[in-house]
Amino acid sequence: MHVSCDAAAVAYLCARDRMLGAAISRIGPIRREADGDLFASLTRHILGQQVSTAALATLWARLLARAGGATPAALLGLGAGGIQALGTSHRKAGYLHAFAERVHSGAFDLDALAAADDAQAIRMLAAERGLGVWTAEMVLLFGMGRPNIISYGDLAIRRGMRMLYGRRELPPEAFARYAKRYAPHASVASLYLWAIAAGSLPELTDPAAPARKESSPHAKRTPRNAPK
Repeated sequence: MHVSCDAAAVAYLCARDRMLGAAISRIGPIRREADGDLFASLTRHILGQQVSTAALATLWARLLARAGGATPAALLGLGAGGIQALGTSHRKAGYLHAFAERVHSGAFDLDALAAADDAQAIRMLAAERGLGVWTAEMVLLFGMGRPNIISYGDLAIRRGMRMLYGRRELPPEAFARYAKRYAPHASVASLYLWAIAAGSLPELTDPAAPARKESSPHAKRTPRNAPK
């Protein structure tokens, strides 16, 4: 499964935003791997909080090799200690094990999550230990395929916006105006903002001039995390 930039969404964004449209035309199509399974997506994004893309790939490969998959039963079989032994923190292992127990017992209903609208789904996820708003938004985008997700909590998305529009400051109200402009295709806009932040348009620089480049696991040069 992939998160793709369908023609209708791209045409809409190009018509709504001249500067983003020009960037889209230069960068070209972006096709990013989706998570597929909802519980696996949740597991992957909890593991990926505050770690590099390479570190997450290592953790994920170890999980699949040792547990045989990313299911509630597989994580419960590993136990919190086994999850920690993958190379993650004690706290994160506890979050994953506790969430697997809640899903396995039915205390957390994945079907109800899938049926919820975006705002409801984010509230449901953010109420769980170890799942903040940023993680919830990434699950909606990559695990549920929701078309209108853009995260203020993602540093690389904010960096991409500053670079694209030449803004030194990007307060929440300005971000919200851009998000409204992109709706209902903000997920596609997110893909392009990640690409811009990663350097796909090398002449664009960040007017905020941070001491080090802000990043996200989703901002990579080849177009394809925060706990509570």
